[in-house]
Amino acid sequence: MTFDVVESAMEVSRDLAALSVPLVGELVAMDDPWEPYRLIDPAREAVEGARAFLQDLQGAGRSAATARSYGMDMLRWFRFLWAVDVPWDRASRIEARDFSRWLQVAGQPRRPHWRRPGEAGRWAAGGKPYAPSVRAHSETVLRSFYDFHRDIGSGPVLNPFPLDRSRRGRRAHAHRNPAHRPAPLRRL
Repeated sequence: MTFDVVESAMEVSRDLAALSVPLVGELVAMDDPWEPYRLIDPAREAVEGARAFLQDLQGAGRSAATARSYGMDMLRWFRFLWAVDVPWDRASRIEARDFSRWLQVAGQPRRPHWRRPGEAGRWAAGGKPYAPSVRAHSETVLRSFYDFHRDIGSGPVLNPFPLDRSRRGRRAHAHRNPAHRPAPLRRL
């Protein structure tokens, strides 16, 4: 039975080379200390799942700069989901895998040039690649986003960005001998 699940997950495939991710939606700086940033969808509506998460960050004492950083990571994720037509609360490991692959290969969006306005608003393959630290930060933010929604009962039961099995249920460097060098926690 497990083999069937793995086999069916491997069959799900997107043509990421042909995927065009429009530069829609935005993270808007608000003139409101109670809501410093708001994630807006293509229909110009607030993304309520992101709003609740950003409010929770603020309640945990995180700065507005942290909210902006997390919001930009979520904006990249939501743009990808909008392009593949998957609601955020229905995203699976397949979307997370494809998003991670897409970040590695597609790179950063090329900004439109006034001489070539037809290229405006789309990611074009071959842009400057995202740094490994940016990709790792994005995955951490999205894992936290889905953990938050799972904990309050408003998102999927399974997190599309789970921790690596070897790191689940552990604290970094917990109960280690201080005379020994700590083991690396992640590969970049």
